[in-house]
Amino acid sequence: MNTHPPARSHFFRLATWFEGSLVLLAYIIAWFVGINPFASFSFDVQSIIYGLAGTIPLYMMFLVTFRSPNAALNNIREFLMNHMGPVLADSSLLELAYLAMLAGVTEETLFRGVLQPAIEMHWGWLAGLLISNFFFAAAHAITPLYALLAGLTGVYLGIALDITGTRNLVIPMAIHAIYDFLAFIAVASAFRREHGKAF
Repeated sequence: MNTHPPARSHFFRLATWFEGSLVLLAYIIAWFVGINPFASFSFDVQSIIYGLAGTIPLYMMFLVTFRSPNAALNNIREFLMNHMGPVLADSSLLELAYLAMLAGVTEETLFRGVLQPAIEMHWGWLAGLLISNFFFAAAHAITPLYALLAGLTGVYLGIALDITGTRNLVIPMAIHAIYDFLAFIAVASAFRREHGKAF
């Protein structure tokens, strides 16, 4: 039973508009610098396998940090539980999958599909990897530690972009989306347990 449908509906609309605006921003930047955001987009079985495999270490790290008694990490957990928990707990698996796919596709289009290659054009691969993920960290600056963890995650995704030797945007998109989906389920499950809600 949905106990917060208006809040959930508002959240989904806001998430859709915000994440959708990232694609618009990506296309504006891409047009300005003269690159194609999807030039390295190749959807195939290998990229999905790499995406699934690449999700495992990220999700293991999430579970460790989410359950850690460390005060700084606990602040992140409390933020997720207080601000995301109620909506995620009231959402179906299909809705969680939608949110995860939305974030994975739109954020990777901007940060790995546009910013990383655009910076590489002028300053090289390492600069593209680090500078694009400085912006990725800044976009996730809930707390300084969360920003740092997001930036490191972005570096991981930026490396995954080239992991097969042939650049493929589908791989970081898949990792990002699958990771978010599993993390959303974990937060929703924890919220339900702590508030005595049925699964």
